[in-house]
Amino acid sequence: MSVTPNTDHHVAKVIDANLDRAREGLRVIEDWCRFGLVRKDLVITLKDFRHQLGKQHKESYKRTRSTKEDPATQLSHPSQNNRANPLDIVFANCARAQEALRVIEEFSRESNQELAMVSAEIRYGVYEIEKEILKSSDKNRRLVILEATKLCLITDTHTNLLNIVSSALKEGVKMIQYRSKEENDLTKLSQAKELAAICKKYNSLLIINDRIDIALAVNADGVHLGQEDFSFNDAKRLLGDEKILGISTHSLDQAQKAQQEGWDYIGLGPIFNSKSKPHITPLGLKILKQVSSTIQLPVFAIGGIDDLNSSKVIEHGSQRIAVINAIINSNDAATASRKLLNCLK
Repeated sequence: MSVTPNTDHHVAKVIDANLDRAREGLRVIEDWCRFGLVRKDLVITLKDFRHQLGKQHKESYKRTRSTKEDPATQLSHPSQNNRANPLDIVFANCARAQEALRVIEEFSRESNQELAMVSAEIRYGVYEIEKEILKSSDKNRRLVILEATKLCLITDTHTNLLNIVSSALKEGVKMIQYRSKEENDLTKLSQAKELAAICKKYNSLLIINDRIDIALAVNADGVHLGQEDFSFNDAKRLLGDEKILGISTHSLDQAQKAQQEGWDYIGLGPIFNSKSKPHITPLGLKILKQVSSTIQLPVFAIGGIDDLNSSKVIEHGSQRIAVINAIINSNDAATASRKLLNCLK
């Protein structure tokens, strides 16, 4: 379709300035998606947006440009100096691109309907990308904590559970897996909400064992599932891309399968005789060494581990452990947590 850009000098200036502004904002967002989030799909979309706007940037618009005559050339705002992290920068540029695209849409509607239509489509596209960036950033934040986690505390029914968890988190435990034998779902939900608040206070992960519905209800960081529970794809579909998914494994084959499917971490066990599952024969340290040397995912050794045998676990290649009784049923949760964390340094 043939387009004759508006010959009004002032309107052309507005369109030119905002085409530059929109493309610059999109480039900032694109580079973060490329290098910060490693989201090829978003990079492809953003690059296409920039190229679409580039095609619409007519020479007649560019000829009106005069930075010397622009009274706002040197203007800035104090908020530009208060962007504390990359996300502040990215979201500021999302807003910049969206605002510029709206200006282009308004001023080109009469003279260049194609440009107005393209600007509107891209503006709505940026709204969706902003949501995806937020989801990806939430997942990345969780994965950073997961990667740094050496000790996971798995809960069990206890009258003093909240104080025990608080003590463990205060000592440096970064991941709580909520597991309860409580039969009343309302009690479970209430307890999970309280744990979610405590974990948020200490910037730690709350993972819900088995119950995807409770994880969603309390906005937990993820779920931990067993071999007979939801598949990876079903769990991801229900929870969304931004949550962490962990799975229990009991062999090298299961661990390898979990890695191929895309799980974020695995629990491997029981390594030793476990009080929580006394009927299950322990895997032993040999399988732990095989899995630890083969799997790139974070591997949490579990089952009968305490401060007395944790050194054997470490010697066989495991950098991470998950415990229940060693902390939950100890005389002092803070001391028990500190001892285990020191063993893992």
